[in-house]
Amino acid sequence: MVGFEYHERRAHPALRGYLGDLIGYAYLGEPPELHRGLPSQYLTIVITLDEPLGLAFADEPVEKFSSLASGLHSSAVRIGGSPNRSGMQLALTPAGSRALFGLPAGELAATTVNLDELVGRTALELSDRLRSVSDWEQRFDILEQLFLEAWSDEPAPEPRAELSWAWRRLCETAGGVGVQELAREVGWSRRHLSERFRAEYGLPPKVAARILRFEQAVSLLKRRPRTRLADLAAELGYADQAHLTREWQALAGCSPRQWMAEELPFVQDQELTSAAG
Repeated sequence: MVGFEYHERRAHPALRGYLGDLIGYAYLGEPPELHRGLPSQYLTIVITLDEPLGLAFADEPVEKFSSLASGLHSSAVRIGGSPNRSGMQLALTPAGSRALFGLPAGELAATTVNLDELVGRTALELSDRLRSVSDWEQRFDILEQLFLEAWSDEPAPEPRAELSWAWRRLCETAGGVGVQELAREVGWSRRHLSERFRAEYGLPPKVAARILRFEQAVSLLKRRPRTRLADLAAELGYADQAHLTREWQALAGCSPRQWMAEELPFVQDQELTSAAG
């Protein structure tokens, strides 16, 4: 098992509507041939600190990025095929996409682009600044200061209130509220909600709900790896273990047991250093 450093800081309180945790990573040897970037409620920004990062959706060829932004997606992304060993990773909320890029998350769905295509020279300057320091806390400070300055001048554009409500309800319930109920709560038809939701976030609300429940399953397995899959399925409202396994195959590209065997030991063995928030 290759050694791994994992540094984490919770985002500044003023940024938490836009950012999840800030993460720094560093492999202490050769990086793994394959790592799965799993679907989640966040868009992803990665800024490498050495070599470009290799990434590909589904069966597409690997592309390499020095810095990237990747939208919401409903199937695992293949990460690997490059000598990248270290970098910074940011979890960007859909509101953060509008605030930072001026774009709804739907315009970046299931795709990855060079970060400089969205923010211009700022991406290159940020990369240079991060590479110029070796302390992880300093790097987190640089990232937070950039966002605090970028979002201090004027309010970020917001989607329709009905869409924000629907997204928030799905996140709060980990996908536990049905589309018909959401539509009734916002006063729209189910079809209209689904169309507008997909345009804003890049996913239909039903798929977003599946991803949120899957994300919860991943989190629970990381914290409680000895959990029986049948018990996990019951706890999270899957019909049975077979239903849970089918969802993992669809969203992660492998079974829960395969993911646990291939990637969970790596997650557990990482050296976690939580920087002061």
